Amino acid sequence: MEALLINPSLSRLKPSSKLTPLSQFTKPTIFLLPLRLRCVPRFQFTVSAISNQNYSQLTEREGLVEEEKEEEYYGEVNKIIGSRAMEGGTGMEYLIEWKDGHTPSWVPSANIAGDVVAEYETPWWIAAKKADESALRQLLAANSEIEELSDGRDIDAVDSDGRTALLFVAGLGSEGCVRLLAQAGANLNHRENSGGLTALHMAAGYVKPGVAQALLELGADPEVEDERGRTPLDLAREVLKATPKGNPIQFARRIGLEKVIKVIEAAIYEYAEVEEILEKRGKGDNVEYLVKWKDGGENQWVMAQCIAEDLVRDFEAGLEYAVAEGVVGKRESEDGKREYLVKWIDMEEPTWEPEENVDPELINEFEQSPGVETVTVPDAVGS
Repeated sequence: MEALLINPSLSRLKPSSKLTPLSQFTKPTIFLLPLRLRCVPRFQFTVSAISNQNYSQLTEREGLVEEEKEEEYYGEVNKIIGSRAMEGGTGMEYLIEWKDGHTPSWVPSANIAGDVVAEYETPWWIAAKKADESALRQLLAANSEIEELSDGRDIDAVDSDGRTALLFVAGLGSEGCVRLLAQAGANLNHRENSGGLTALHMAAGYVKPGVAQALLELGADPEVEDERGRTPLDLAREVLKATPKGNPIQFARRIGLEKVIKVIEAAIYEYAEVEEILEKRGKGDNVEYLVKWKDGGENQWVMAQCIAEDLVRDFEAGLEYAVAEGVVGKRESEDGKREYLVKWIDMEEPTWEPEENVDPELINEFEQSPGVETVTVPDAVGS
């Protein structure tokens, strides 16, 4: 019975020494590497054919002697011309240009000589970990020049922890680098592998309110959760809670965290309109209100600073809310103050209300209706 054994060996693509990983989120270290292209083998296949029954017959075939010998094929790397992150950000693959003219092909980083990868990647990671906007711009410009010839550099290239350049520059507080990478197409919501953090989590955790604002303006999702179920807002609040009060050294940090929290809260609640405040909890700077949204969304606890002051003031004064159906009349008192007769959905009789208590849209709709007249009445006339 004949058996065909194919034993691929990619060891010739391995470097003799390991490259120091650039995965630590600390002050970057500049690695003095001999950045050169090495002529390394592409693949080495060992193929042998063994016949247990008809060995003598096989010896008569043309070229059998050559088939019995170990056959090896080598391809020499010319350079890396493209990169892409593997699914799930678990590693990298590189598009290799071969010296023998074969069609470029994708090869996992583990199967490529370390110095070849280092020459391609080290400038990128040094620029990212130093938040060097000029260096990143140059690398991106060079990348755009070769796009038509290859897939180019993956803007979302990952390190061993699944972190992209955007996560590093966000944590370092570089708004310029964040905008540059976003413009180049970086994934604003990429989650790294070690904890599921996004760039917005990094900006929140490292107290970078300017970067948080920039990311939100660019479209980052503030609701993405890390592996512990925390949104960037949750993380900022958690860090603030753990930061000591009354410590002069921590004062600036607390101020920065409060700014981050306000920025994210403003983005989350910017387009939501409160219909009614239902409950209150907390003290001092941590006061929150349970609000009912006009769009019918689920009731939520919202920090006081994110709610209109008049709503908070009315709630604290114990005022009840009613829903207006429309404006049906207008009058002006002797002191020049304007009032509108408001018809309510849940009340039989309309009531006169000061202009500041009436929805401007209802006033505008009423004013544009034909036959509207203003009647001047004494102050004593009640509502």
